Amino acid sequence: MSKIVSNSDVHLDKVVRLYVSKVEKDYKIAPIDKNITYKKFLSNRMLIVHSIRKGLPYELYDLIKERTPFKEEEWAKFLGVSTRTLHRNKLKKDFFFDAIPSEKILELAEVTALGREIFDDEEQFYLWLNTPSFALGNLKPLDLLTDSYGKEMVMTELHKIDQAIFL
Repeated sequence: MSKIVSNSDVHLDKVVRLYVSKVEKDYKIAPIDKNITYKKFLSNRMLIVHSIRKGLPYELYDLIKERTPFKEEEWAKFLGVSTRTLHRNKLKKDFFFDAIPSEKILELAEVTALGREIFDDEEQFYLWLNTPSFALGNLKPLDLLTDSYGKEMVMTELHKIDQAIFL
C-alpha cells in the first residue's frame, strides 16, 4: 500500500531541501541527500543542530505550523511572543527566527510528526494532547510542551503508546 503524498508535503519537502542547501553552505558541512524530505530532516540530529544555529526562516515555520494541531495563540505561547509579533515577522522579507525559537519550532515539529504517526488522526492526537494524563502527573501533554524537559516527557509517553506500554 503506498502512501498518498499531498501537494503540501511536496512543497514542504522542496522548502526543506532549499533550506538544507543553505545550511550546508553556511556551515560548510558535507552535502546531505539532495532528495531530503521533511521526515528525514527531523531525524538528522546534526542537521537539526546546525539549523537551530542558523535559525529557521518564517516560510519553513509557517509550513511546519500548518502540519501541527496547534492554534496560533499556542504557537505564540510556545515561542514566548505575542501573536502580533508573529504577524509582524511574517510580513518581514526573509525573516529568520533566532536560535531559541527555532529550537522550539523543531521540537514541536518532532512531537507532531511522532504524534501524527502514532495516532493516524490529527484530531485524536490533539484530543490526547489536551487530556490530563496520569503518567504525566495529571497534566495535559500540551501544557508540558512549553519547555524541553516537558517535551521529552511527552515524546517518551508517545513512544510508550506506540509500543503499547501502559504502565
